[in-house]
Amino acid sequence: MIAGAQFMVIMDTSIIGVALPKMQADLGFAPENLSWVFNAYVIAFGGLLLLGGKLSDVFGARKIFSIGWVVLLAGSLLAGLATNVEAELAGRALQGAGSALIAPAALTLLFMLFGSTPQELTKALALYGAAAPAGGTAGVFLGGVITEYVSWPWVFFINVPIALIILALVPGTMPAGGPAARSRIDLLGAITVTGGLAAAVYAVVKAPEVGWDAGQTWGVLIAAVVLLAIFVGLQAKGRDPLVRLGIFRAPNLAAANIAQVLLGAAWIPMWFFLNLYLQQVLGYTAFPSGAALLPMTALIMLGMIVLAPKVMAVFGLKGATVGGLVLLAAGLVWLSFINPAGSYAVDVLPASLLAALGMSLAFIPTLGTAISAARPEEGGLASGIVNTSYQVGSALGLAVMTAVAALNGADKLGDPSALTDGYSAAFIGAAIIAAAGALIAAATLRAPRSTN
Repeated sequence: MIAGAQFMVIMDTSIIGVALPKMQADLGFAPENLSWVFNAYVIAFGGLLLLGGKLSDVFGARKIFSIGWVVLLAGSLLAGLATNVEAELAGRALQGAGSALIAPAALTLLFMLFGSTPQELTKALALYGAAAPAGGTAGVFLGGVITEYVSWPWVFFINVPIALIILALVPGTMPAGGPAARSRIDLLGAITVTGGLAAAVYAVVKAPEVGWDAGQTWGVLIAAVVLLAIFVGLQAKGRDPLVRLGIFRAPNLAAANIAQVLLGAAWIPMWFFLNLYLQQVLGYTAFPSGAALLPMTALIMLGMIVLAPKVMAVFGLKGATVGGLVLLAAGLVWLSFINPAGSYAVDVLPASLLAALGMSLAFIPTLGTAISAARPEEGGLASGIVNTSYQVGSALGLAVMTAVAALNGADKLGDPSALTDGYSAAFIGAAIIAAAGALIAAATLRAPRSTN
């Protein structure tokens, strides 16, 4: 159930991918604003994860896990029933808020169940880790099936029966645990960090439209910096902060979270623009486009469950992380050679598999390190931080690469050559991010002390 929850909350970031062209036509999205169907979810998800982790520690993981599914269910209904852009984005944001409660609570429950046995914990983390990118890629396939043979609102309605089933099963399967001593919930901190992240992404997404030198762009960016600075100040001085800043002094915790930020910033743009290339350049319809990405899902699951633990045993935490990010960067560079008359077998499949292998090798060691480095009583906070890192990286990475793609021709719908140039530029940008992640991980990650 815990791995399934992770699969679902990540699937909700990607299941809309194949449906975007039809949503754009039905709801009236402008091309430069279409990525907000993704970003509305990810900003709410990433911005509220720290609050979700704190609530999990204070009120109990099982309770917050259940509340999260109720919120996700409500958001799914609103998004599926939407008849205009505003309602759609509101539903997506509500879905993200529900996921922000589910994800850290699920990780806390995982450590409650398996944390006392390192061997079992490694297996559990491998399955949990595989559920994230597998959910992202499988979402593309399911979105294709639903969009092609039913209708796009059902990419949201599918969550409703799943949420009801999980809510019915939670009381009999999940450990209740005990809430921590009551403390003040830092709502102002949650508001400032979410507002700061939203402002940063909004500024980057709108910059190609209004201009990078426009007063609006810089004004919103300055507002983002101010809000995030206020958040850090609140955390430094608050009696019950949302994030105890001292937690980042734990060995490898900050380094592992930086790796997760850059991993998300490279991987999600790859998925987003690869899907658009298949549909808008190669002419795939919804179902074939989703099916084309299934090999990545299979390799990611195999890589995380089977290969990543073996690579970590031989090369260690740093070796697996750095090697994975290098392979991801290489796969993205390979994808940048796409052309308007390309083919799936030559231009997409081998490069996407190389990138998926890199993702699978880098994700597990950084995830496990980021959580296990914290004190046991701060498991929910550590879970919220690492989930936030990945989601914030995803949102900002996609926002920046959307701007890069638009500047290089991706805003010219109906022109395969221009679209390909834009998508190729986005792949190069994502490759640079992954390569930077490899260099930073090599410089900052430290081998754990031997216990022998």
